[in-house]
Amino acid sequence: MMALACVAAGAYAHNRKALRINEVMVQNDSTSIVDEYGEYHAWIELFNANFAPLDISSVYLTNDPAQPKKYPVPLGDVRTKMPKRQQIVFFADSNHVKGTFHTSFTLTPGQDNWIGIYDADGITLIDEVTVPASLAPGHSWARSVDGSGEWQERAGDEKSYITPGSANVIKGTNPKIEEFADKDEYGFAMTLMAMCVVFSALLCLCLCFYGIGSIGKYMSRLNKARSKGVKVTEIAHDEHDSGEEIAAVVMALHEHLNAHDTESTILTIKKMKRAYSPWSSKIYSLRELPHK
Repeated sequence: MMALACVAAGAYAHNRKALRINEVMVQNDSTSIVDEYGEYHAWIELFNANFAPLDISSVYLTNDPAQPKKYPVPLGDVRTKMPKRQQIVFFADSNHVKGTFHTSFTLTPGQDNWIGIYDADGITLIDEVTVPASLAPGHSWARSVDGSGEWQERAGDEKSYITPGSANVIKGTNPKIEEFADKDEYGFAMTLMAMCVVFSALLCLCLCFYGIGSIGKYMSRLNKARSKGVKVTEIAHDEHDSGEEIAAVVMALHEHLNAHDTESTILTIKKMKRAYSPWSSKIYSLRELPHK
């Protein structure tokens, strides 16, 4: 059991080496996210650079290298298990009683702020960063690429996004698509294009089915000719019967179906109905009485 525990601890320690400080905002002046209490505080974003989930409970966050165990991430919170290649945000508000993601220290605007992550032993430094004092209010200090790359200041405009809790690199939109959307405000052109695509696909399907049918018909003629011992080269390209042949066949059938005697007389048989009674039959069997 001790061996398994050591192996598990070693695996977690190895995974935690990929934990990175990804983005920091020292002075959050209502231009970024708020905590669950609706308040604005400095925040620190961590990134799991592993391609597997990572449990960050029991690691330490600190703003003082002399006190590496300043804020221990508590155990027992399922939210401390970070999915692969995902971010998590801690609020540096010096009020850890608010919850797991509220540190026991804060960051000071106008001066250099050192931030470090220590492993569960409180000795192994996993990652660190020094946020410069020149960082403007409402700006963030972020890596150019998640988990790696150079640090840079981001102002939150269209060219430098502030992305707490999400990827630092946002894929740009297609300018051609944006231009098309501006010109086609009501979507008529898009509808027309969609209909053209649908009908073109239907036309292609019709042509494919027609071609498959023609090939099947030709192969059927080939198989029929081979079964009769006829050479393939002797098969006529047009095997349809002419109008004269069809007319001759129709006349022959007509004569065959009407080749019976024509009756000149009509025999009518009428059934006579007569009332019958068992007494009437007995009357006929009685003898006639003698006459005087």
